[in-house]
Amino acid sequence: MAAANLRAFVLRKVRNALASTGRICGIDYGTVRFGIAISDASCTIASPYETYQRRDAAADAERFQRLVAEEGVVRYVVGLPVHTSGEESPKSREAREFGAWLAQITGLPVDFIDERYSSRQAEEALRDAGLTSRQRKKRRDMLAARILLEAYLETGGAAAGEPGPLDDSFDVKDGDE
Repeated sequence: MAAANLRAFVLRKVRNALASTGRICGIDYGTVRFGIAISDASCTIASPYETYQRRDAAADAERFQRLVAEEGVVRYVVGLPVHTSGEESPKSREAREFGAWLAQITGLPVDFIDERYSSRQAEEALRDAGLTSRQRKKRRDMLAARILLEAYLETGGAAAGEPGPLDDSFDVKDGDE
């Protein structure tokens, strides 16, 4: 129990430090469009913001700079698509290059977070809500961004570390099957 209390204490401290500086923007990176989510000022709640259709480098730069000015964004978090083994993919490298570009054009820190299954979770939630295929497509990326930003906030932000392999072993207790 002491370990759980310590973890909660540390997470509160990290959230307080993040909240004292501004809002965090999560990005579900894509070559055609980005899903964007933004935290509240206390960095405890992540909300879908928009699905942004990519245009060109100048228009994209202006969009992310406007987010800083209009929403008080002080940090970006970019989803890192990795294999279940934890190894990076070609898309991971693209996301890292995008993150470097984003840091350069905004002057803000950019963190990365494992985004495995965020789009699948978003799709399932939208399907469960009864949305049509067209409605799901409009919302999927920004919901995936919310999911990855929420994970970032819940794990204490940059303290979360780099993605690793998935552990598919788990304990099943009697009656939990």
